[in-house]
Order: sequence, then structure tokens, then C-alpha cells
Amino acid sequence: MSAPSRAPSPDAASAGRSPFLAHHFEDLAAQQDTARLGIWLFLASEVLFFGGLFTAYAVFRGNHPELFRYAHHFLDWRLGALNTVVLIGSSLSAAWAVRLAQLGRRRGLELAILVTIALAATFMVVKYLEYSHKLHHGVGWGTSYRPSAAILASLPDAARALPAPRHLGTFFAIYYLMTGLHGIHVLAGIGLFGWILRRARAGHFGPGYYAPVDAVALYWHLVDLVWIYLFPLFYLI
Repeated sequence: MSAPSRAPSPDAASAGRSPFLAHHFEDLAAQQDTARLGIWLFLASEVLFFGGLFTAYAVFRGNHPELFRYAHHFLDWRLGALNTVVLIGSSLSAAWAVRLAQLGRRRGLELAILVTIALAATFMVVKYLEYSHKLHHGVGWGTSYRPSAAILASLPDAARALPAPRHLGTFFAIYYLMTGLHGIHVLAGIGLFGWILRRARAGHFGPGYYAPVDAVALYWHLVDLVWIYLFPLFYLI
């Protein structure tokens, strides 16, 4: 019985063409440069996308400052800070995964990717708990929602002394939209890292070929950066 075939290594010395080189490129270096340009163009479009959302946030906050001052008390800054630390840690592990791919350290690369996936999943679990708590107590999307007595009792004394704004749901419409879209990007990142992990286990990456790892890590850094802005805007200011 013959041994199962294994994917060829990009660093194996051979006279043939690399199995990871697309037909329209002359070498892996040119392919890597093109892939990096492509991911940066994609990230630029993502910046424009989130830029529109941040503009909407600024308009609503400028028109209804009292609403934002009151409603941010419904958010637990400790959970937001925890998720900030989690995402920063995942960015570090993603960057380390790129370096390990460049060094050809397959086992270390797999471990770094697994750590990144675990931290991303932790972020989503915390966000699920935060969402479920608010929705359970009637703090949701739109203008018709009113917080329950239980959630009002959890607010600081200074917030309970303030008159409740008429349209509390407006704040949470913006909150759920921006953090929810960010959460979708986190889920997409988990899927991409799962794809990278499968390829890493097959031995596809090494010093000569690591463009997919680099591209996914760059995408993940943007996801992290967006949250670093969302956290103070909603939880602290």
C-alpha cells in the first residue's frame, strides 16, 4: 500500500515551476508583490466603508449629545476593554504567524494561527454575552424600545438621576450597526484563518511562499484597528 501523497513544499529545491505560482506571473516574488498591492486596495475600500459609518456616528452625536452621554452608561466598559485586549493579542499572534511562515517553522505557524482563532472566538463570545444581556432587558434596535427596571437599576447613580431620552433606541441602532458589522468581519477573519490553518498543515507555506498568511494578517490588523476606535467612541466618551 503506497503512502499518502503530501503537498509539495514551496521551498523544495526543484528545477520545475512552483506549484503555488500562478501562470501569469514569472516568479513568486512578483506574485507576492501583486497580492500585497491587492490586499492594500481592498483594505482601502474597507476604510471607506467604515469611514461612512463613523461619519454617521459623528452626525448623530453632534445632533443628540445628551442621548449619547446618557446611553453609553448602558455599556459595560470592562467588557469592551477585555475585548480590546483580546483583539490586540490576536493581532500580535497574527503578525507572529507571518514571521513563522517566513522562517518555514510549520508547527509554530499552526500554533500561532490557532491562538489567533481562539482569541477571535473569545471576542465573539464576549460580544454575544453583551448583546444577549441588553436584548433580554429590552435595550435593542430602533426608537420603540425602553430599558427594563432591572437594567436601569444597574446604571450608575449619576445616570439614573438624568432624564431618560425619548429615543434611546437611536443610540443602540448605531451601536448594533457598527459593532455588528465589525463582528461580521471578525467571523470572516475566523473563516480565513481556518483556511490558512488547513493549508499550513498541508505544508504549503515557507520562506518562498507566504502571501496568503500575510494577506489574512493584514486584514486582521484592520479589524483590530476598527475596534480600537469603536471601543472609546461607544464605551468611554
